[in-house]
Amino acid sequence: MHDLLQLQVRDFEVQVLTGVYSEETHLPQPLRISITVDLDAPAHFAPDTPLSASKSYLDLKHAASTALPPGVHFTLIEGVADHIADTLFLGDARVRRVKVEIVKLAIAEADERIGITMVRHRR
Repeated sequence: MHDLLQLQVRDFEVQVLTGVYSEETHLPQPLRISITVDLDAPAHFAPDTPLSASKSYLDLKHAASTALPPGVHFTLIEGVADHIADTLFLGDARVRRVKVEIVKLAIAEADERIGITMVRHRR
């Protein structure tokens, strides 16, 4: 068994064109996205270990925002989650597993979590 490093970006909000119903399809909807990525880890992180031994958290934020194609409507938020996972897998061969949680804020009440969780493993 090898070591894994787990990186997380939690509760990142982004506007995405998504939805099935006509009232959802013409304007972007607010989504709250959390991403957890499992990476192959080196045997040890010394005080002077460079960032290249890990991964920038900004890569995770990028996958959930600027990497989403502008103007593309995702019928299902599952498609958004798949796009995020694909972006992270393609961007770094060390990525072993991606977990994406998406909450649809437009329909969630104060403490509700209405949405999906998707876990993808490198094939």
